[in-house]
Order: sequence, then C-alpha cells, then structure tokens
Amino acid sequence: MAIKLNKEESLFRNELIFTADAKAVNIDNTLVNLFMLLKHNGIRPKQRARSGGSSFIELETLKKVFHKLEEDGSIDGFKENPEAAELWMRSNLVNMVFRGNIDKEKISSLRPIHLESYRVRNAANTRDYNTADQVYLMLGANPTVKEDLKNFLMEGWDQTTGKISQSNGLDVDSLGLLHIIKNVKPGFLESSSTLNQISPILDEQAELYCDDVRRLLVYKRLIPRSVLIDYLKTITSFHLSLYLQKLIHFFPEMVNSGKTSIEDDWSIVLDVTDDFESKVAKIAAEDAANLTNKIYDYVKSTFQVNAALRRLKLDKSNSRNLDEALKILHDKPEDFEIYFETQWDNLYSSLEEDDRLLIEDLVKYEDTYFDRYIELILKARGNYQYKYHVQLIDNLAQKNSDRGFMAQGRSRKHPRRFVLGTRLLETLVQILVLEANENQFQTRSLSIEELVSLIRKRYGLIINGLGEDRFADADLQTHLAFKENLDAFKMKLRQIGFYNDLSDAYILQRIRPRYELNAQ
Repeated sequence: MAIKLNKEESLFRNELIFTADAKAVNIDNTLVNLFMLLKHNGIRPKQRARSGGSSFIELETLKKVFHKLEEDGSIDGFKENPEAAELWMRSNLVNMVFRGNIDKEKISSLRPIHLESYRVRNAANTRDYNTADQVYLMLGANPTVKEDLKNFLMEGWDQTTGKISQSNGLDVDSLGLLHIIKNVKPGFLESSSTLNQISPILDEQAELYCDDVRRLLVYKRLIPRSVLIDYLKTITSFHLSLYLQKLIHFFPEMVNSGKTSIEDDWSIVLDVTDDFESKVAKIAAEDAANLTNKIYDYVKSTFQVNAALRRLKLDKSNSRNLDEALKILHDKPEDFEIYFETQWDNLYSSLEEDDRLLIEDLVKYEDTYFDRYIELILKARGNYQYKYHVQLIDNLAQKNSDRGFMAQGRSRKHPRRFVLGTRLLETLVQILVLEANENQFQTRSLSIEELVSLIRKRYGLIINGLGEDRFADADLQTHLAFKENLDAFKMKLRQIGFYNDLSDAYILQRIRPRYELNAQ
C-alpha cells in the first residue's frame, strides 16, 4: 500500500522529545560528535576541504604525518619501529569501520580520548545520528559539570595558542593524538545552534547523568585518563539507554495527561547470572518484552505531537513549543478538527480504491479525523519506526557486551533480557562508593545490601526484588530466583575485585573502594 506522506508528515525525529534518529548507533561516534558540540557550544562545525587529492583520511595519511613530525624533531623512533608504530596507531589512536576486514576497513575518526579528537574524522563514517545532541542537552542540566568535563577533556591543549601544553602530564595516546591534530585547522561554523533553547523533558534523568559524570571526574587524578574516559563512554551509553527506555514508558502518559511532569515509577529486573536458563532470566525477559511492546504507543504519541506542532505552526527549536502541543492535545479547541479533516482528505484521496477499503477498515473505530489521520501515518511509518527503535535500544544498551545491560541468545528460546555487564558494574561501583560531604566527595565501603539498594533507588535496576510491591505475593520459585541472582551478583563483584568474603565475620564482608579518597 503506497501512502503518499509529505516530508513533514513522514518525519519522526523531534528534538524536543529525543534528538536521535532510530538507527544503528556506535557510542564512540557519539562521543566524537559530543566533543565537537562541547567545543563549539552546541554547533556542529563543517569540515574544511583539504587542498589537493582526496579528503578521505587513511592510515597512510597518518603515517606521513608522523614521518613529518619526526623530521621536525617533535617525536623520535617512528621510522625505526614501523610495525610497532602501525599497531599502536591501529589499536590506540583510531576508530575503524569493518575493523579486521582488509578489503573494507576504513578509519572513521581518532579515538575520543581528547576534546580535539573530532578534528580528524571521515564524517560519513562517524555518523552518530544526533545521539550526541541528546547527551549535550542532558549535560545542560548542570552547566558546571558540562564545563568541568570540557576542561578535563581539553587538558594538554592550549586553546589560545593552539599548541600542546607541557604543564599537564598526558598519556602517550593523548599526546600522539594532539601531535596529529596540532596542524589541522578546526572546522568552520556555518550557523547558530538551537540546542541551547531545548531542555530535556526527563529533567531528573538528565540531572542524574550529570551527577554520575561529576562523580567520575572526582577520580581524574587517581585513575589513568584512558580508563576514566572508558568509564565515561560506558556511563554515557547507559544513561542514553535509560533515558530512551523511560521516555518510551512515560511519553504516551505525558500526551494523555497534557504535561511532562510524571511520577517516576519505572523499574526493570536484571538477570546477573549470565545464564539464559536461570530462574530470574524469565522475569528479566518479561521486562524487556514489556519495553518493546510499548514502542508502538511511543511512536504514536510522537506522531501526535508532531501533528499538533504543525497545527500550531510551531517549530521544534524551543521546549515551550512542546508544552503548547501537549496542551492542545489534551484540551482540543473547537476548530482543532477542521485542520485534520483537510489533512485526512488529502491523504485518503491519494489512495487507490482497494487501499481505501483497507484504510476504512483500519480506522472504523476512530471517532475523529485527527485519530484517523494519525492511524494513516502509523500505517505508513509505524512498522519502520518500531523496527529501528528496537535496534537503537539494543545499541544504546550495548547488547551482548560486558559494558551493557541487555543480552539476547541466538535461539528464540533465549529472547532479550536485562543483564549487568561486568564493565558497567565496575563503573557503577566506582560511582556509588563515593559519598557527598558538604559538596565534596569521599570514598566509603558498602555492604551488598546497601549497594543493591543504591542501584535500585538511583537507577531503577532491580537485583533482589523481594522487597518490591510487584513481587509482594511471590512464590517459592521467585524467592529462589532472586537468591540465585544475589549470589551471582556477589560473584561478579569478586571478579572485578571489589568484594572479598574470606572472613566469616559479616561486618568484614563489604565492597571496598579501589581508590581511597578523602573529601575533596
């Protein structure tokens, strides 16, 4: 069935709701583009054209740069160790698409280990589908944290002189990256940004992300820079996924109530056992299925808001416009239907006779032209958005990765379920062993129960659900499932070196910080 939507009708992405397109997202690309936005206050600068030859950056291009640097006396030993140098460049300095496939692999960008990483990139291979815009908006919930993050990422580079600063001891990877970009001119700014006029609709979730970034930055003099940036990558992907999942859960309710202030009752059960056949796996899979089942309502609600904005002749550049759209959807004025009757007639008249019969059957229970119009748009674009939102959720949740919290087997017997990767757990523990004391942080030890409770309270992730209202009438199998889950959680903590219960004394069985930190 060919339904001829115009460009505005078929467009789903709405920056006022969620800035990203539903595509296959690579979190490294997100960070590279985030660094660009941080450097230029929300603007994506255009790349400058390179004089002569192809503008595409290849490994050979970077080798020539290092050869020139050695001739100038900036570095030493590159020519004498070509194989080791190439291995270092490939593994530590550049991101690649199709890595390992000799015929297809290409450089996408420098690794996001410094704020200036974005300067050397092949834009076509570094697409982030606007996920960086969403992270930038979330950081805007706390401008101080955004500025602190920017300053940390900029260390080693003097913005005034455009030269490497000798005052900060950087790791060899960051220094190598800075030597590459020091003669590369930054992109040129083409237009102003509207991002700074938009506020995340899940403001508490954005503030939580900022607080986690702030806590990670406390470690910047204790943890190697590369490790800290890996933590930043992990927590950014984690929070993007949490944000989208909560949005899918809450946004239809926002549209129905006409306001963005909604009580946060979101939670999911994690299977920590790493076993598809575990007792808790079924519960975690049910929560994952509930998420995908809600995508359709989220897609419908977004198309409703987009239609209301067109009706009001408002753009997507200011958060006040979203409030107006929600208001008119909740309290429709008398002339609301006139506009959508015209839109419906235009679409309906463009259909073939057989298609009209199918559409009439589809909308026969819809009472208004607005609802019929939305159903027609959903018929044309709903399945596409559903499919790619599932993919987006998988990517942001780092499915089947040790830094993620979703897994799926190859068999239909093993559907998606929420889990807890070891690198994600390590990052969360580093954050949660910090305790605020008069706006300063210090480390503390935690019991297993305290850690489980903090993860539940802070992120809505359930490891032991026996205290939850939804499991108030749990049977024996559910009790055994959560006991098994808790035992597996302790084992994971042992694996990453945070928990040791060699003593029988219960008071000694605690999660201890890896880095001791007094209030600072």
